[in-house]
Amino acid sequence: MNGKVIILNLNIINLGINKMNNRIIVLGGDGFCGWPTSLKLSEKGYDVTIVDDLSKRRISKELGAESLTPIKDIDERLAVWKKVSGKTIEFVFMDVSKEYDFEILLNLIKRVKPKAIVHFAEQPSAGYSMISHTHKKYTVERNNKATHNLLCAIVESGLDIHVVHLGTMGVYGYGTAGMKIPEGYLPINVNSKEVEIAYPTNPGSIYHMTKCIDAMLFFYYNKNDKIRITDLHQGIVYGTQTKETLRDIKLINKFHYDGDMGTVLNRFLMQAAVGHPLTVHGTGGQTRAFIHIRDTVKCVKLAIEYPPKKGDRVKIFNQAAESHNIKDLALKVQKLTGAEIRYYKNPRNEDAENKLEFTNEGFKNLGWDPILLDQSLLIEVNKIAKQYKHRCDLSKIPCASTWTKDIETDIVGSEK
Repeated sequence: MNGKVIILNLNIINLGINKMNNRIIVLGGDGFCGWPTSLKLSEKGYDVTIVDDLSKRRISKELGAESLTPIKDIDERLAVWKKVSGKTIEFVFMDVSKEYDFEILLNLIKRVKPKAIVHFAEQPSAGYSMISHTHKKYTVERNNKATHNLLCAIVESGLDIHVVHLGTMGVYGYGTAGMKIPEGYLPINVNSKEVEIAYPTNPGSIYHMTKCIDAMLFFYYNKNDKIRITDLHQGIVYGTQTKETLRDIKLINKFHYDGDMGTVLNRFLMQAAVGHPLTVHGTGGQTRAFIHIRDTVKCVKLAIEYPPKKGDRVKIFNQAAESHNIKDLALKVQKLTGAEIRYYKNPRNEDAENKLEFTNEGFKNLGWDPILLDQSLLIEVNKIAKQYKHRCDLSKIPCASTWTKDIETDIVGSEK
């Protein structure tokens, strides 16, 4: 009898441990990547808490270019998710970059005791970061303070928490490396001895620079305080919907189309839908890494499920499926839609053309089978763009930001 009681109590304790280890905090969970990730994790049985100050919504209003898709407020989004899934996601309004919210963040971490914290809570746009000195300062202050406050709070909590950070392939720069870019660490030979160093960073904007600074913060707190960290160097995200956001129209994901916040392939497909020429900057020879939004959420889930061990160095994944140059993407969209291609002076300070090769074996070795760009995916995004094209402000399509003061976005040619 006593033995049965003891076993029962152990089972109760184990259930409590499993439940505790299933808790995830998603910082920036209302955003383009954060929202579908939060739903995916909730659907898979994680107990999710979203932390967000809804700043991306305010930025959209500032730019006068809100999401092409109509986005419900966060309370309605979460209520609809509970209705269709039967699962509850907690929401906490907080700006993790602000000192006055630090104690709130710390207390939340102590209360939730999460298995992992997914960090999306950063200003996500290279273009926005270069609009003016005000936007540059905002990006640095927001992104790096948010990361540092998070790391400080974890240390202060005394808890063993895995940080999964959404970084960018842009930390490697936009030149030609002459080799496949490894996942974070570069083997070199020093005095006939093989060693590995962090792959050199070469940021192309203030936004990308903040991600490089994040990496240094991660290296330090990993070394000094043994925080377990996974840094995801993500490619440009295209697509809009995931399996979870498709469950109700009120769960629809964001679709930014303006020249500063929108991602390039989504922008091209939207421009074609409204009859605007495709805006190619420079020669279009710039090569970028790409990933579908559905793969973003899959990879974040895998990163949570396969954390580094305590004491291991920062784990780095190249979270990208494939690379394309911008002109080739424009030609694909032109073939599908018949849109005109229009060439503008490049507002960015970058090589006119580059090649980009990278390894992405980390996630593939964990079972990831990347979604590759094909016509059906282009049609899927173009269909959404057509459905909501009445919400587009054509004046917001051109890029407003420039990297140097002597660059203008004049039209330099077109291709029909």
